[in-house]
Parts: sequence; structure tokens; C-alpha cells
Amino acid sequence: MKLIYTCVLVLFCFSGFAQNKKHTSYIDLNNFKGYIALHNNEILHLIQEHPQGFILSWNKKTYGFEDWEQRFNYPDYGFSFAYQNFNNDVLGNNVSVYVHYNFYFLNRNLMFRIGQGLAHNSNPYDRETNFKNVAFGSTLMSSTYAMINYKRERIFDRFGLQAGFSLMHYSNANFRAPNNGTNTIAFNIGMTYNLDEKELEYQDTLDRVADKKFTEPIKYNVVFRSGLNESDLIGSGQFPFYVFSGYADKRLNRKSALQVGADVFFSNFLKELIRYRSVAFPDENLSGEEDFKRVGVFVGHELFVNKTSLLSQLGYYVYYPFEFEGRVYIRAGLKRYFGKKWFGALTLKSHGFRAEAVEFGVGIRL
Repeated sequence: MKLIYTCVLVLFCFSGFAQNKKHTSYIDLNNFKGYIALHNNEILHLIQEHPQGFILSWNKKTYGFEDWEQRFNYPDYGFSFAYQNFNNDVLGNNVSVYVHYNFYFLNRNLMFRIGQGLAHNSNPYDRETNFKNVAFGSTLMSSTYAMINYKRERIFDRFGLQAGFSLMHYSNANFRAPNNGTNTIAFNIGMTYNLDEKELEYQDTLDRVADKKFTEPIKYNVVFRSGLNESDLIGSGQFPFYVFSGYADKRLNRKSALQVGADVFFSNFLKELIRYRSVAFPDENLSGEEDFKRVGVFVGHELFVNKTSLLSQLGYYVYYPFEFEGRVYIRAGLKRYFGKKWFGALTLKSHGFRAEAVEFGVGIRL
């Protein structure tokens, strides 16, 4: 309980200097309890009890003083802190922090939240002391959570209530093996507290007809991505990877753009995996000299939200000399624009539900 009180105090202090005339803010505290979804038979032995915990959030409310706020029906954005007890000595506990957005539907009674952040696990895999934890191969991991709540604010003075369902995903994206990860599906119930006495008036000044007609000429993007990852073979080692991407995008309106392009992958962990499999599995007829490079083509979509955008791409390897997780790949993540041309990117590349890497990128849109 001391941990909860400390977090509440920090959020109250933070809100004290975060107010201005164009925003108000509130905090919410949700308790949850659920179960670990079986997405991989390798974690079957880890599904024993019902995980539980809490999510504490600070939220800044928007009222349409900027066009993007009206465009997305006056969303909230803020920070979340989560604690999850797996009730399993092998898995330990997770503590995580996120940046999140809240989007509203059904006369603002239905809230959808999406958050991305980092998590810390108290008891990751260790070959000698905790070899059963094949879910978490490292102490530090990436985490994504989604929440859908029915919500009513200011029911009792500044206090409100909300309830719904949450999904919490933990994975280190093959930064270190093993990396089977977990997905917690939970029911949550909680309360909200508005930090401001009154709400502001929602603005409705956006020319929505002109917004829909907005378009741009085709833009050309060049991106360099890199990071570290490891194959699923425990102890095979971490290696740097490099990805060079080029694509064209066509802006359809203020919110969306379609993309088509190509990737060239230099995944050094495949060098070690090819060498290992050529020795350990002679029936596969590998020479050990197979090319570790891959080339893919993709189509994608970019959703523009203020200076941040949400990226999703679906790709197919056209050059694929070594079999690894299949020819189809997915990339999803965030882009942050710095000015009109330059941007940074944080993306997750995966093959279905099997993550390959977290990619840190920098690019230019011309």
C-alpha cells in the first residue's frame, strides 16, 4: 500500500505544474484480476494461478484548442504505472511504466486506451536458479497494454467510476532468449478523480469538409533501423542488426496515409543460427554458408496523431535464402516527427505472434 500512496502523491505533484487554460487532468486507479492466455504451449507449465495487480494513471484532457484534438474526438493522453503479481514464484512480479492515449466513443461513455512502455521483471530466466521461466529471458522488457472501459466521471463530486477489460503484453522482443512472453487478460474496476473543479468547454471549430479533402503529393521516405537481438536458441548470443528501408507514401486525408516500399535486413544473429543448425542438424543439408541477408517488400498504413503517428506494415520476403519463422512479417510501432521532414521511430518486427526485434530508427520524409 505504501507504493500506491507514493505513486498517487507523485501524480498529484506532477499535475500541479501541468495545468493550463487549455487542459484539465485527472487520475484513475484500476484494480485487475485475470488469467494468462495460452498463446504458446511452452508456457503451459507457468499458467497456475490468476495474476492480479493495479494500474495507476495520470491523464491530461483535451478540449479541441488544437485541430488534431477535435479530429480524434478530444482524446486524453498521459502516463501509467502498473504492478502485476503473477502469483507464481517462477514468473515473479512485473512493474511497468507507459505513455498512453485514451480515445472515446458512445457519447464519451466508452473509453479505449492504448499504452506502450517498459517493464521490469523480478525473477527472469536463469540457467541454474530459474530455468523454468521461459517466458521472460531478461529483467527489462517492452510492454503494451490495452484497456476498454465503461466510464462515468464526477458521480460523487470529483469522483467517478469505471470498469471493463484489459490486455497486458510483456516481451523482450528476442533481445535475449528465452522470449515466449505473456498475455494477461483481466477484468478491471476502478475510480477516477478530477484534479480540476470544473471542465472546460469543448471547441468545435474544425472544418471537417476541408479536412476530408486534404491531400498531399506522394512523399518518399528513407529509414535506418538498428538494435540487438538473439535467436530462440538460449545462449547463442546477442548480435546487432541493421535494416535499410525505402518507401513511398500517399496522404489520403489529415489522418491517414498508405505506404508501399522495401526493406533490406542484415540480421547477424542468423549467421550464428545458420552455423549451429548446419552442425547440429545434418539432415537439413545446410552448408553453414547460406546468406543471412533478407529482402522484403511491404504495404503499410500511417495514422497521424499530432506529431506522433501510429505505423503498421505487412511485408513479404522476396529474397529468403534461409528459413526462419516464415516469409510474412509484421511491423508496428510509433513515429515521432521533429519538424516537417525528420522523424524517429520505435517499432516491433514480428512473424505472427513471434517477435524478432525491437527496432530503433531514424528517417526522413521528402
